[in-house]
Amino acid sequence: MTGGAGRDGTGQAMAGCGRVLPLPPVVLLAAAAVLVLAPDPYGEDCRSKTYPPSGPTFQGHVPTYVINLDLPPSKRWDQLMHDKKTELKTVIQNIKDIANTFFPSGKVVDIVDHKIVHLISSFPYPFNEELQGIANASGIPLGEIVIFNIFYEIFTVCTSIVAEDKTGKLYHARNLDFGLFLGWDVKNNSWTVTRELKPIVVNLDFQRNNKTVFKSTNFAGYIGMVSGVKPDTFTLTMNERFSLDGGYIGIFEWFLGRRDGMWMGFLTRTVLENATSYQDAKEKLSKTRLLAPAYFILGGKNSGEGCVITRSRTATLDIWDLDIKKGTWYVVETNYDRWKPPLILDNRRTPAMKCLNQTQQENISLPTIYDVLSTKPVLNKLTVCTTLMEVHNGNTESYLRECPDPCSPW
Repeated sequence: MTGGAGRDGTGQAMAGCGRVLPLPPVVLLAAAAVLVLAPDPYGEDCRSKTYPPSGPTFQGHVPTYVINLDLPPSKRWDQLMHDKKTELKTVIQNIKDIANTFFPSGKVVDIVDHKIVHLISSFPYPFNEELQGIANASGIPLGEIVIFNIFYEIFTVCTSIVAEDKTGKLYHARNLDFGLFLGWDVKNNSWTVTRELKPIVVNLDFQRNNKTVFKSTNFAGYIGMVSGVKPDTFTLTMNERFSLDGGYIGIFEWFLGRRDGMWMGFLTRTVLENATSYQDAKEKLSKTRLLAPAYFILGGKNSGEGCVITRSRTATLDIWDLDIKKGTWYVVETNYDRWKPPLILDNRRTPAMKCLNQTQQENISLPTIYDVLSTKPVLNKLTVCTTLMEVHNGNTESYLRECPDPCSPW
């Protein structure tokens, strides 16, 4: 549950093709007043029996690719880029169009294409070579690939759950919500970037010596990890944490030459690849200096191994652990600190907790957690996909999602 005001404060809504529709302050205040005083117009009773996925909220399965860690970093992503380069180009072009809407001179895009490329040498190995390899294989300028990867440091809004059943079995699941304020398509009543991201969602099986090291659900072209499982060891998801001391500051410091912080996606990738246990992962996620504040949601393989780590860029502010003896059999993280109320316009936490409590611990499973993540507004117009993970054998399932009207825009 992320700290600070979570959503854009500009008072603007975005239309299709990046047009900006300014809203008068009085309209925003009136809308906020209505939302404060009235029940959630997009809320619904907790869903049930939505699994296996079907119907109008299910948009398709996610393909799986093997990433061979024995290959040189510059070659690891070639097959994936061969298959997904056209869809990736569409997403990046949309992002460029939106940038040009705010900065019509085209200078921002010019900086991306010609200046940011020089930052690649500052990225740690093997990530620098992987990014160069993706650019080579896709034909997309390296600067644009770098920006596409930076995007996930500051624009990911999600709901993550770790829950333990009565037998001590642990489950980890998340809705990946992405695309807020990145182009509202009036005609289709959807976020354009959210819609265009769905064709590049992939399941990745990272292997070494033909054996799985870890699995992840990701976007093609993004080399960090927003979710993943290390079989029989731990599960991990990352949620954005909004803060005044936010990712923009850390990224700006990086550009200016300060390199003691780590990119969130690079950290989660490193932890999934190298951490040897739940405790090892927990320590690395708690102590590593970051470029941006974040929530790390971690699950283990033993009873009680589950937590939400609330991070500033430089410190751990809170660790919320499962505590079965005290009745804490699940943890839920959206994009707000758990000790603060969520933003009134974006309360996914309360519906998620209500549905988990209604489900009860004796009935918890991946199918019933899928029900929770299918309940509006936990499911909303930003939801790209739902991922279900079980640490045993590294079981991972991902499904593309759709939120039929009426549906909350976030």
